Amino acid sequence: MNELTVEQLQQKAAQLRRDVAAMIGPGRTGHLGGACSLADIVTVLYYKLMRHRPEEPRWPERDRFILSKGHGALIQYAALGDMGYYPKEEQKTLKDLGSRLQGHPDMLKLPGVEANTGSLGQGLSIAAGLAAGLRLDGKDSRVFCCVGDGEMAEGQIWEAAMAAAAFGLDNLIAIVDINGLQATGSIRERFDTRPYQPKWEAFGWHTIELDGHDIQAIIDAFEKAFQVKGNPVALLAKTVKGKGFAFAENNAAFHNGTMTQEQFDMAMAGGAQ
Repeated sequence: MNELTVEQLQQKAAQLRRDVAAMIGPGRTGHLGGACSLADIVTVLYYKLMRHRPEEPRWPERDRFILSKGHGALIQYAALGDMGYYPKEEQKTLKDLGSRLQGHPDMLKLPGVEANTGSLGQGLSIAAGLAAGLRLDGKDSRVFCCVGDGEMAEGQIWEAAMAAAAFGLDNLIAIVDINGLQATGSIRERFDTRPYQPKWEAFGWHTIELDGHDIQAIIDAFEKAFQVKGNPVALLAKTVKGKGFAFAENNAAFHNGTMTQEQFDMAMAGGAQ
């Protein structure tokens, strides 16, 4: 376990948000909002809690991270590049023809990516399969799977949730990114997937609610989840879409939006808090 302090992790999350904005750049579209809502959680996982080796991406004993909401890939790209899974200068090629960094992650191209995701609803099934396979192999590795609150409208999420509980996959932790917005507006107005806690508990999951931007609360929630036996755990993380950039916060336009030059300059000048 990495011994970075809470303050250092906060600084790292802010850096990763700026890296996401830099990858997109001004005048180009990119999934800024859903990447930034996950920044603090991804930082805690990659820089403190997950077992992984950038120099050995397929290390058999590693923990696995599945980004079911694949449109949030830029925050994973930022962490992987910063940690040395691939040369960071490649971030300038985001979504270029032939680039390894596309709008959704590709495990066949980029080291550190465990599954191709982006067709919403599929990632939790993949994560449950990995968790079951690791248990059959006698490994104590964990599987972390991030799903979006809008993604919970997909029926496959609930099939996977039911199966994971039925098989008692206590090495599986789902993180629900509850930022309240989907591509075209508010979850409440478009397709209300609430209430979250009673649904996950009804499907046999242990649930923990938390502030998805409070680094210490995130660490504490994961440590509590690690103590749960016999059931998978769902961390219900309240987040802000576009967190760290005032022009993007709680703004559905930045689900896959375009920064003006002024907005980009603000982001690069330290707009991430």
